[in-house]
Order: sequence, then C-alpha cells, then structure tokens
Amino acid sequence: MSTPPAQPKIYHITHMDNLEPMAADGWLLSDAQMIQKGGPKASIGMSKIKTRRLKLPVTCHPGIHVGEYVPFYFCPRSVMLYLLHRGNHPDITYTGGQSLIVHLEADLNAVVAWANQHDIPWAFSLSNAGANYTSFRANLAQLRDLNWPAIQGGDFSNPDLKEGKQAEFLLHGQFPWHLIERIGVTSPLLQKAVQTSLTSATHIPIIEVRSAWYF
Repeated sequence: MSTPPAQPKIYHITHMDNLEPMAADGWLLSDAQMIQKGGPKASIGMSKIKTRRLKLPVTCHPGIHVGEYVPFYFCPRSVMLYLLHRGNHPDITYTGGQSLIVHLEADLNAVVAWANQHDIPWAFSLSNAGANYTSFRANLAQLRDLNWPAIQGGDFSNPDLKEGKQAEFLLHGQFPWHLIERIGVTSPLLQKAVQTSLTSATHIPIIEVRSAWYF
C-alpha cells in the first residue's frame, strides 16, 4: 500500500483531431459506444486489446465489461504514450508518434462526485485494466492499494513498476466533457491548433504546453 496524492488527477490521451467532436458532443465515449458510432476520427489504440476489453469483466460491477467504460490513467507520460512515441509496436497501426497526442486532465474527486450524483458506475484497476489478471476497486478509501511510486515515477523498465503505472480509472458509458479541466500539449504550435479546434465549444479547458508530460 502507498499514500495517494491529496488531490489526484486522471488523464486520458487522444489525438487532437478527436477534440472537436468530443467537445461538440459534450462527451468522451467508451469504446463500446464509439464502435456503435463507427469509431473515432483518429484512432491511436490497439485494436486487439480494445476487442479483448469488450469481454473482460469489471469484477466490482458484475455484468459490465472494461470496454464499456471510458478509461483514464492516474498519470501523464503513460506507458501507452511511450509506445506511440516509439512507433514500432506491431499491434498499433497509428504511426504519427506523440506530436499530435493530447492529455485530457480531470480531477478524480470531482469526477467521482459527479458519477455518484448521477448513479453512474465507476471503478479503478490496480494495473492494466485490459489484462485478465488485474484487480478492481470502487471505493476511494482503497486508492492506497495503488502503487503510487510507480504511477508517479518515470522508470517503468521493471515489470512490477510497469504494471503499477498502468492502473486505470474507469467511468461507465460516457465521460462529461465539462469535467475536463486542462489539456496538455507538446508544443506552442499544437496549443494554437487545439485552441482553434475548440473555438465553438461551450466548455474550453485550460490549454497548456506540458513538455514534461511527453517523451
């Protein structure tokens, strides 16, 4: 067990081309819902893992599967972003690197409060939610079960640290766009492009260059 931050943040990564439709819809959608709509404008994930997640149970909410939740990490600069940066994983068809990938940041406590108010299931995994062996929790008091040194650290060459760093927060169905507080980007050029893409949005998060969130 380890001590969680006083005010934990959660992070979802996506291609900048997906921001405008997200903001227009007012929601980030789960993979299950996104598939029904024909997929995202720009896909950056692993199709094999996404398919598997549609069948993996979230054990603390029987009858609901991982792919029916919108996933967030507990940190920026995730293992998945590293794979995109390297651009050589056989299961990732996207080859654009990290330059057009953005981080969507939200406050964990605010998200859970919203979910509880609307009776929407949420959970978090202690490691990669797409793995058959992971464990799930649905109680904020159990955040101490996460490996926070691994989550907050930059070295994931050790397999145990890598597993801990891949812990996920999951919100069932769809995630409200208005709960995104900040968008982290790689460069001033991308910052300007994101600002332009969200000109018509009713909610525009803070848009900042966060170089430390990237490789």
